[in-house]
Order: sequence, then structure tokens, then C-alpha cells
Amino acid sequence: MPQDSYLVGLIGAGIGPSLSPALHQREADRQGLRYLYRLLDLDTLGERPEAVGALLRAARATGFDGLNITHPCKQLVIEHLDGLSPQAAALGAVNTVVFEEDRAVGHNTDVTGFAASFARGLPEARMERVVQLGAGGAGAAVAHAVLTLGAGRVTLVDALPERAAELAASLDRHFGAGRAVPAPPDTLAEHLADADGIVHATPTGMAAHPGLPFPARLLHPGLWVAEVVYRPLETELVRTARALGCAVLDGGGMAVFQAADAFRLFTGREPDAARMLAHFAELTVADGAVAGAS
Repeated sequence: MPQDSYLVGLIGAGIGPSLSPALHQREADRQGLRYLYRLLDLDTLGERPEAVGALLRAARATGFDGLNITHPCKQLVIEHLDGLSPQAAALGAVNTVVFEEDRAVGHNTDVTGFAASFARGLPEARMERVVQLGAGGAGAAVAHAVLTLGAGRVTLVDALPERAAELAASLDRHFGAGRAVPAPPDTLAEHLADADGIVHATPTGMAAHPGLPFPARLLHPGLWVAEVVYRPLETELVRTARALGCAVLDGGGMAVFQAADAFRLFTGREPDAARMLAHFAELTVADGAVAGAS
């Protein structure tokens, strides 16, 4: 008989306001499933990110079917897994872990989630020269998505230049030489001046990390702006860019589409993405889209 009850969760820091439980559980209700989604918040538990391995083992031992993984554990979790999907292996980042009998297998639905959201929200965007701020776990996923969508070149800027260089090298191996280029933070203004768009993939803008990721004067109306933060839905970057006349993509679509893909991995059932998008809209209107993370 097919499984009809599921216990899943999310490991990350500062995830109390996450909409993932509501999105997953509502879709499960609509499909007649019993589905409990628990938050394993490092801040609440008083644990460091390196505790992700112990939390994963505890979840597995207590009967969880799978886990979502978010900042700051998307790369740290890999050493504790028994296997990776090809996409997660290529990215070096995991946001979904499925417990399969005696194995814990890592996947990445951030790539497909961002790609689906971008195609839906910025279908006419020019992508010859794209700048991406952030080269961590989420950054690796969205950079892969942007290049898969046809970007000519992605310039990667990160507070840790070696991290940008490592991601660029990985992307070049996958997509071809010269498709990804690392750049130091102090050159961001220069690269944005003639870019088609910027993808923001750092935690700046979340409730715990308020503010703009770079000075507003670097934005200009010819630039499209894609955000990955979704709580609040209107980050300071989204609000500022929209006021300047930039085409803007908020982080909501990525949150929904990655959740739909994770739901499919956990349950083997096809989610209704349109229904999940409508539910997300209800949730963000209901609470004013105030602060949090994935």
C-alpha cells in the first residue's frame, strides 16, 4: 500500500518564520496525506552549523522521511550523506535530503526552483552579462540555473573571493570556459554599470540581516534585479530597485517552486505548483510578509 503519512523537517538558522511548513502541509492536505513538517532551528536549539550531521542522524533515527536544508548548512551537510543526485554533486550544495531505506541522499531543488521562477517572472530579460552577488550554497544553485537559462557570462562577487573563484571554476567545467568569472567585491560598481541584471544570493535583506547588500547608487533602470530572499517578500533591495524602475523578481517564486520539487522528492507525488503559488500569496498577504528565511 502506498505511504500516506510523512514526517519531514527543515534544518537551518533563524528559520522560525519560514513558510515551508505551511506550503508543504497545505499541499499534503489537498492530496489527502498526513504530513508533519518540523523546524530544527539551530538558533533555538543553541547549536552551531556544524551540528547539522548530528541533527540529520537524529532525524533519521526518529523516523523522518526527509529534510530540507537551508543557510548555513547547504554545503556542510554533504559530508554526512550517503549519496548525492548528479545536480547536487555538480553544485556542491544540498537543500533536500531524502532518507531511502538505509541511505541519506542529497538533492538540490534550488536550481529548478529559481529557473522556474525566473522563466515565469522575467521571461524577456536580457542575459548576456549577469552579475551575481553571493557564491555560497544558494549562490551555487542560482548560478547554475542562470547559465542553464542561457546567460552569456556570469560575474561572481562574494565577500570571500576564494569562494567565488571556486564556484567559477566549477561552473566553467560544467558549462564551458569563460561562462563564469570571479570578481573581487570592490569591482562590483564597475561590473554593474554595464550588466543586464543582477542576482542577489546572500542573506542580506532577511529579518536577521536587514539592509541593502550594496549601495543603492549602483542600481540603474536598465538593470533587472532577481532576489532569493523571500521573507520579507519585499526586501529593501526589491523595494529600492522597483522604485528606480528596474524589472524585479522577488524570492517568492523560487521558494514555492523549490518547495514543490522537494514535496515530489519526499512523497513521490506530483504537487500542484499553481495551487502552492496561490497559497503562498495568501500567506504573505496574511502576515505582511515579515522577516525570515527559507
